[in-house]
Amino acid sequence: MATISSISGAQSAAQSGLAQLRLQQARRDAEQAEQVARSLQAQAQSAQQRASEAQENARSITTQAEMAQTNAGQARQGLALVKTVGQMQNQLTNIVTQVAEKQRIAEPPAPVQKSAPPTINVQGQVTGTVINTTA
Repeated sequence: MATISSISGAQSAAQSGLAQLRLQQARRDAEQAEQVARSLQAQAQSAQQRASEAQENARSITTQAEMAQTNAGQARQGLALVKTVGQMQNQLTNIVTQVAEKQRIAEPPAPVQKSAPPTINVQGQVTGTVINTTA
């Protein structure tokens, strides 16, 4: 019977060795799976960080775009105001020109009055000029 027990013992040792190999392989597989999981978590965190930064950048760009729109609207209003002022100046110039033309046409030229030459007395003084002395 010693032969059966030695065969049986050999099988048992082989099975035990095989179980240990399977256990070691399972440990290696578990460690490798944990490493992959940690790597994937790190990648996910990195991607989330980049997404967060991209969202913040998008908010900043949106704010800048809104400010640019406001500035563009103000510039358009300023341009419209400048055009309106220019048109008003042209209209005013035309009105002034028309009024000046009508005044030239309506008013006859004022006659030039010739005055008599001054009279000088014996003392060499100019006479004939009225001077207001009441003051």
